[in-house]
This record gives sequence, C-alpha cells and structure tokens, in this order.
Amino acid sequence: MIQSKVIPNKVLIIDEMHLSIIPLLETEGFEVDYRPEIKRPEILEITRDYVGLIIRSKTPMDRELLEKAVNLKFIGRAGAGLDKIDLEFLEEHHIKLFHAAEGNMDAVGEHAIGGLLALFNHIGRADREVRNGIWRREENRGIELQGKTVGIIGYGNMGSSFARKLSGFDVKVLAYDKYKRGFGNDYVEEVSFEELKDQADVLSIHVPLTKETRNFLTLEELMQFKKPFYFINTARGEIISFDTLNQALEQGIIKGAVLDVLENEKFHTFTSEQKESFEELAKRENVIFSPHIAGWTDESYEKINHVLLTKIKSAGF
Repeated sequence: MIQSKVIPNKVLIIDEMHLSIIPLLETEGFEVDYRPEIKRPEILEITRDYVGLIIRSKTPMDRELLEKAVNLKFIGRAGAGLDKIDLEFLEEHHIKLFHAAEGNMDAVGEHAIGGLLALFNHIGRADREVRNGIWRREENRGIELQGKTVGIIGYGNMGSSFARKLSGFDVKVLAYDKYKRGFGNDYVEEVSFEELKDQADVLSIHVPLTKETRNFLTLEELMQFKKPFYFINTARGEIISFDTLNQALEQGIIKGAVLDVLENEKFHTFTSEQKESFEELAKRENVIFSPHIAGWTDESYEKINHVLLTKIKSAGF
C-alpha cells in the first residue's frame, strides 16, 4: 500500500476536549487539528494524514476507520472505556493506545459516594417535596453508611479510587477482581467473589465492558448474594439490563440503585421492550439516575489532558 504524504507529528482531535490539550500537544512538537464537530465520513477521508488521533467516544475506532489511518502511530482516549476501539487491530499494526482513566478516577469515586448518600437519605425526593411545600420528616428518615460492608467488583483506577474515598466513613470495604491479586491494603480487603456475595450491603461495579462483562449481572447471579444490597453502577450500563434491575428491585434482592449508566443511553433508539422496562425503572423512588457524568467534572476535564500527554511523551512520541 502506498502511504500518503504525512506531516510529521500531525494530530487530529475529533471530540470536544478541554482546550489546554492544544498548547500541551504543540509544546511537544505536534501540529494539532482541533475538529470536535467533524463527522465520521470526513474522518474516514482525512485520517490517513495523521500520526495521532485524540478521541472520546463519538466515533467507533473500528477496522473500517483504522484501515484508512495508514500513518497512525497512536490513539489517545480521553477517558477510561475502550469498548469502542478495535484493540486487536491496534495490536496487529503496532499502534499505541493511551487512555486517561487516572484523569477522572477521583471524580468517579466521589460521584459514587454522592449517589449512595443521596439514596440513603432520600435527597432527591425530599428536595422535590420541600420545593412543593411538603414537609415530611419521618417519611424521609435515612440510613447511615457507617457500619456497612461495601463490596467492589473491579479494582482498577475507578474501584481503587472509590475504596480510598470510603476510608473516612467507618465502613468495611471488600474488593474482588478476577485479574488482580495482592492489592489489599489499609482501606480495602481483597476477597473472593463468593466472600463478597456473602457480606456486601452495598455493591459497586467498576469493570470495563467486554464480552465477559456484558450482561454479567443476571438475575441468577444476583440471587446468589446472601442478603439484600444497594447497587451502584458508574461503569457500563450493558453489564446489567433494565429487565434484570426491575426484577431484582421488585423481588427485594436490590434495595435501591444508583445508576450513572444505562443499558441503552440513546433514548430515541430504545426498542419497545427497553422503553417499557426503562419507564418502569424510572417510576421507582429507590433509584437515582444521572446521565453518565460520574467522571465528568471541571477538574477531570483538564486532568485527562495531562494524563494523556504524560503517556504520549513517555512512549517517545
């Protein structure tokens, strides 16, 4: 294949980023095209001209696109999830992948705790009631996080951040990670999946979306937990379906849920079954939603850039 003439160190940014990314890249000798408005057809046309792509999640980095990126040396993913990237293609063609989970891990940890405290203390409902002149104290009596056992599945950047944030709440923190060992410390106890299912009062998910984790939390899996628990998902919605959540909540397996992510986050693409199931879920007062913003803070927006640049520099680009 004849490669097109490429300007050395030319980088295309295809999603909105904190604008500090431009001078950070330029200082390292990169020529930057900042095109957050660009659509996939144009990306396919021009991607051959770049050695680097900086992305969020707007456009899948699939084989069709990557085959046209004949001069590509690296991709910088401004975030944590890699499920929209053809990792096999990158490995086959020796294209480096940098992601910036460290940039928003603190935001995710704080958001998970914030959602849990709001759920325990009926903050959303109480706020709506007071705004409408309703003053109900007994009906909004909360429960305390202190003394609970919090179980974490997945002990990477996000799971470890959540565990550290919990260290001041006088809770017992357990973590299970299928692919990591020896990570126990002063604020988390490493356990087996069975031990976690026996003890957890709260379950927080911090795993990536893969073939293995898609629909991982089935009703059958949840029924194996020894006692009812509160559920937090700031990872990927496809790990548990609307139907499973509704059934688990209806049966009292899950006592309440904090959901920053959904099985399908594009409402206009819901199937009729998803629409019906989501509407049922949305009626439940013991469920708190947010629009995939757990890692979406002013601080993380900028920190992600510095994490990416550090990794790009360390790789010698």
